[in-house]
Amino acid sequence: MRRARVPAHARRRGGFTLVEVLVALSVFALLATAAVGVMAWSADQQGAVRARMERLAELQRAHALLEADLSQAALRRVRRGNGVAEASAFVAAPPGDRIRPLLGFVRHGWENPDAAPRASMQYVEYRLVDDRLERSTRPWLDGAASGPPQVVLEGVESVRTHFHAYRQWSDGWGGGLTSLPRAVMLEVQLRDLGRVRQVFLLPAEERG
Repeated sequence: MRRARVPAHARRRGGFTLVEVLVALSVFALLATAAVGVMAWSADQQGAVRARMERLAELQRAHALLEADLSQAALRRVRRGNGVAEASAFVAAPPGDRIRPLLGFVRHGWENPDAAPRASMQYVEYRLVDDRLERSTRPWLDGAASGPPQVVLEGVESVRTHFHAYRQWSDGWGGGLTSLPRAVMLEVQLRDLGRVRQVFLLPAEERG
């Protein structure tokens, strides 16, 4: 008996030709490459967003620390290690001076959970060292050297201070034994965020 011939198009239904397989693999490779690129971009974006959020959190912590210190500033002079009293109750370096502290003052509210024999007031000092804003304190008010600094903010290019007293702003603090600034403004130039301006109020009962 003679076998019936199967049409060519019917024979091709049983599988794919080499050309079809190669085309399918090429399309799959293109899709996979695009998917990997999208995933890598998404990961980079997530990393950038995470770094941005961490930076903003660092800035918020610095603001909270400065606010806690300045809002409890006290009208109290201290003595240096050589016994000489500071000329002012609130010390502030003039513009461009990186030798003296950016801010130096006594604050109330030094917590004492262990009931140690010490005062409830604390001398606090802020300095700009290289690209870091640092905070240091003294173990007691008079005649003591500052302890190891705490890094408050990194990536700082410059800091400008302004002081509000006698109903006006100025870029320097004249000092005094009987008054504090009414407010302190910090203009911080950050390497990644640009200029950030922050204003802090000082206690009302001891302001100039």
